[in-house]
Amino acid sequence: MNRKSKAETIVIFGLGNPGLKYLFARHNAGFRAVDCISIAAKIPLYKMSHQAYWGKGQFIGSDVVLAKPMTYMNNSGLAVAALCSNFGVPPERMLVVYDDMDLPLGTLRLRPQGGSGGHNGLKSIIYQLQTESFPRMRIGIGRSTLAEAADYVLESFSQAEEEVLAETLNHAVRAAALFVEEGFMAAMNRFNVHA
Repeated sequence: MNRKSKAETIVIFGLGNPGLKYLFARHNAGFRAVDCISIAAKIPLYKMSHQAYWGKGQFIGSDVVLAKPMTYMNNSGLAVAALCSNFGVPPERMLVVYDDMDLPLGTLRLRPQGGSGGHNGLKSIIYQLQTESFPRMRIGIGRSTLAEAADYVLESFSQAEEEVLAETLNHAVRAAALFVEEGFMAAMNRFNVHA
């Protein structure tokens, strides 16, 4: 059986803030997506090093690392850079999953590259990697007209919002699987259906 080389490993990062206080916060949609992928792939995130909880295993026949940076959102790039360096993974072989206020709740979008869009987690990753060229999956959380952005993203989803989010997280798992199996463009073409 052909074994994949270290360089062929794919790393999927979910962004969020550690701690029970933020468990169900909108800003933790990326964490929750990776938790769902972890269950589907049977890759537990039981290791703690490189400033992240992570696990490695096989998903759709490929070596995959799943990781949640424990640096808090604004310093996500520290963990991303450390893990990518450890596994010899270039930016094009990672996928960053995060919340996006510019997308309506229930929406999922994949992009091959781009700026931070004001997202502090992405800003940190771009700074640490010195590139904007890495795949990302954006999970829509909508935007509030009543609360400041910084407060809104740290609020928990309502019960009704949780029901919508659950379906989006299912799509995130399927999109991640397609990314691993067929590549980013295949995943983008399949899941950016409402663009």
